[in-house]
Amino acid sequence: MSRPGGGHGPGGHGFQKPKNLGSTVKKLMAYIGRYKAALVLVALCLVVSSAGSIAGSYLMKPVINDYILPGDFKGLLRMLILMGAIYGLSALCSFAYARIMVHISQKTVAQLRQDLFDKLQSLPLKYFDTHQSGDLMSRFTNDIDTVSEMINNSFASLISSSLTFIGVIAMMFYLNWILTLISVVFLFLMLMVVKTIGGKSRVSYKRQQGALGAVNGYVEEMIEGQKVIKVFNHEKKARESFDVLNTEYRDAATMANTYAFSMMPAMGNLSKIDYAVTCCVGGLLAIGGMFDIGGLAAYLTYVKQFSQPITQISQQVNTILAAVAGAERIFDVMEAQPESDEGKTVLVRVRKEGETLTETDVRTGHWAWKKPDGRLTELRGDVRFDHVVFGYNEDKVVLNDISLFAKPGQKIAFVGSTGAGKTTITNLINRFYDIQSGTITYDGINVQEIAKESLRRSLGVVLQDTHLFTGTVADNIRYGRLNATDEEVEAAAKLANADAFIRHLPNGYQTQLKGDGGNLSQGERQLLAIARAAVSDPPVLILDEATSSIDTRTEKLIEKGMDSLMEDRTVFVIAHRLSTVRNAKAILVLENGSIIERGDHLQLIEEKGRYYQLYTGQAELN
Repeated sequence: MSRPGGGHGPGGHGFQKPKNLGSTVKKLMAYIGRYKAALVLVALCLVVSSAGSIAGSYLMKPVINDYILPGDFKGLLRMLILMGAIYGLSALCSFAYARIMVHISQKTVAQLRQDLFDKLQSLPLKYFDTHQSGDLMSRFTNDIDTVSEMINNSFASLISSSLTFIGVIAMMFYLNWILTLISVVFLFLMLMVVKTIGGKSRVSYKRQQGALGAVNGYVEEMIEGQKVIKVFNHEKKARESFDVLNTEYRDAATMANTYAFSMMPAMGNLSKIDYAVTCCVGGLLAIGGMFDIGGLAAYLTYVKQFSQPITQISQQVNTILAAVAGAERIFDVMEAQPESDEGKTVLVRVRKEGETLTETDVRTGHWAWKKPDGRLTELRGDVRFDHVVFGYNEDKVVLNDISLFAKPGQKIAFVGSTGAGKTTITNLINRFYDIQSGTITYDGINVQEIAKESLRRSLGVVLQDTHLFTGTVADNIRYGRLNATDEEVEAAAKLANADAFIRHLPNGYQTQLKGDGGNLSQGERQLLAIARAAVSDPPVLILDEATSSIDTRTEKLIEKGMDSLMEDRTVFVIAHRLSTVRNAKAILVLENGSIIERGDHLQLIEEKGRYYQLYTGQAELN
């Protein structure tokens, strides 16, 4: 089967320029804004905290002018108590909004993670074929973590710093507008630094997040493929490829952190120069009688506070930029085109009395297609391809003018070289992909008119690559039908001839499987996959190299069970072992996306064509 490439080799993670900052921030704010009551409380705490800090600094003026210089110690004590109360209230409010933001942060990222996972469930198979799984995992971990850190530490701090900055500027103008003009000049210089360094830092953080996703994806692939790496002595090449990706990540991270850590020294030095100049000019004004000592002391306190919000904002910019870069990657997935489904015909249970079908909720063993107008068509398993043309990419046709039919209860086998299009045909029956032209009908209904959930519920699939989930053996079999009873699970296992080996496991059907069933042999894992299909009891069965991982002896043992499973069902079989398709009603030989031969085993042997060559060993499947 030809599939579109989707791997990320060195340099393949595409460091594009970040998208619109405002759009990403707006989407994040929509998530945070769901907790309006908590945010209102945070806002009140922020205002009180900032106001307390500003008011406490202003009290320096009356403390010096009205109490220290005149020597009023009792009045000074009262003012100190008042200042302590104001600063205490400010600190208490700071603690309160920090605690509230922790809860908002965790709820927000939990919802974000849930929505991201839900989105993945709605994406078509093509999306996963073209995106590295490790890179997608990185969006759940690294990118979500950066967003969490931003909401936890930076969001409230940014607002607090902004409120403090506005209040400080207002008080500075109130105390002395001449000195404030000096600070405004330095403010302009500081904003230029933030704009220049911050803009470059945002691009660098986007590159860093992309590079990290590429590294994670490669590491996941290498861990999963360790046995293959060692068998083919590929360790050196694996290290070299990782070194390239790791170097790219290092360079991107170095550049991002270079900009990040250059922000504070630049801002700090400008702040100190501003303070020194203000001290000199303020001192001259005080000597000339244009400014009182208490006012100068309060003003210099504000000058220090004036630089602190800007410094804090510059510190938080790096976290915010990393979070925005991560959020962009998260929203890239959320904005991906979901799997379309225009089908309106659904699968329903029916009671059959003669030729009369009646919809029911009771399990009867009979199913029917319910069309939008309410008409019922019995599910029989009649599948037909009519002049189907398909390609994963528009410029590369995989199936060329394919026409075939499988009548109810027939076993149809596909034979051909790798890439001939065998598995692609079964993917089209499931509507994992949509065809470019032609039609595929199921019981006379165009599959595009059938709801995908109903379509796939009617099909049982045993794949060549078996995947087992963390859980018990019984749970993995029950994955075929979640409401199956223990008795039905065991019956399915017996049908697939898996019951004997399951009962020899430490805890039988309750044995826990981990690591994709790593404690089982490949053949045992395949038997569980067959049992999973058996418990779903589908009218149409697709076996994609279903016995490829089972030895000849085991294959013979389950042949009777497989025959029972396939009885009265339409079955599509893809097999490299031609012995498994001898009893097929029709064998289709595919080459280069076209059917070159069709017939049963004896007919094809008599024709002495491609199938004859394959069967007698004159040619080989590759």
